[in-house]
Amino acid sequence: MILTTLADSGRIEPLHPLFKRFFDYVKAHDLRHAPTGRIDVDGDRLFINHVETALTDAATQPLEAHRDYIDIHVVLDGEEQFGWLPLADATDVRQPYDAAADCALYADRPSSWLTLRPGQCAIVFPEDPHAPVVGSGRVNKLIGKIKVAVD
Repeated sequence: MILTTLADSGRIEPLHPLFKRFFDYVKAHDLRHAPTGRIDVDGDRLFINHVETALTDAATQPLEAHRDYIDIHVVLDGEEQFGWLPLADATDVRQPYDAAADCALYADRPSSWLTLRPGQCAIVFPEDPHAPVVGSGRVNKLIGKIKVAVD
């Protein structure tokens, strides 16, 4: 997992061929006031889920892990707690991997927590089970979905 800011994204962009395109798109558009839902940037290779949602309790939020996509979580308004656990330590499978949803869920508890505030980004790779949208109140955020293997 990588924690960074939108302002410092240039250091991260060389790590994947679509990272720069994601960060350029986010910086060039006023997504804070855009409708929620899916934003297509490059079909299934790169899209953004814009969500405004209530935060949930840490005790009930499972860890999620993906195989086909890297997530980039960007908070626009509010703040959220964000849990993390290494994949090797995620052993309590709540829901086996579903290829159609690109998601497995784990009941294990995160070993680390961080707080994401507006302008901050958490980048999670397939080896990074994570528990997002934890806390109280609401959060307005983007979840960039970047295909791990690009053609």
